This record gives sequence, C-alpha cells and structure tokens, in this order.
Amino acid sequence: MGASDFTLLDQDRNLVSLSDFSGRRLVVFFYPKAMTPGCTVEACDFRDSYEELLAAGVAVVGVSPDPPEDLARFREKDNLPFPLLSDGDHAVAEAYGAWGVKKLYGKETVGLIRSTFVVGPDGELEREYRNVRAKGHVGRLKRDLLGA
Repeated sequence: MGASDFTLLDQDRNLVSLSDFSGRRLVVFFYPKAMTPGCTVEACDFRDSYEELLAAGVAVVGVSPDPPEDLARFREKDNLPFPLLSDGDHAVAEAYGAWGVKKLYGKETVGLIRSTFVVGPDGELEREYRNVRAKGHVGRLKRDLLGA
C-alpha cells in the first residue's frame, strides 16, 4: 500500500514533502506534543540513533500538531537533527490513522496516537507501529529495520 503523500511546514517554515525522500527509506513518527516528557524521550531516542539510521540509508521526520515555532524550540532545546513537521489541522495524522480516540488515564479523548511508519524507497508503506510507547520503541524499530 502506498504511503499517504504530504507537504508540511518544518520548524523553520520550509515545506517538506514525502516526495523529498523518494529513493530512500523514511521513518515518519507521529508524537502528540513537543517538549512533553514522553515525546522528549521518544525524540531523543531517535536523535541518539539518528547517525546509525542515516548510515543505513534511513531518514527520519517527526510530525505533531504543534506550530513551527514550538517545533523550532523543541529541536533546539534537545538538539534534534531531523526535521520536525507541523500538522496543525492533523490531516496527515488522519491520513495515516494516527489521529483518533485514545485512552489517557482511563478517560477517552480524541487526539494524536503515538505511531511510527516506515516508507520504503518506492513510496510504499513497509511497516506500521501503532499506539507505541515512547520508551523502547526506537530500539524495536532498529531491530526490525537494521537487525541491531
């Protein structure tokens, strides 16, 4: 199945599209809110594995509903080397199935569901990780993709 195309603003207000990564594997991780504890853990795990992923030909982008200026602060504060994309109307999250009903402290809410997708060099969706935990998720992804 083909991955849903997107064009979103990054933390510097540059347009970034799925097609920019054509010919490469791309990890797209959706996270609920910049600079919150869980999202920081997940983003820093991707940061700490970024060079290893890049060396294996895998690019990484993070997507959240946050505005670009919040993403810029998040990126700078935690020294994140990959683009952070603003999906303010959550249309891309919806297209990937990463927006919907979730349980938070026993209460149902509607919002972003922490999820990660691997898009192959041909634009096809290779893997889907839905409703993942912030901690330990990147290790599982690396084992699946790199055998690491």
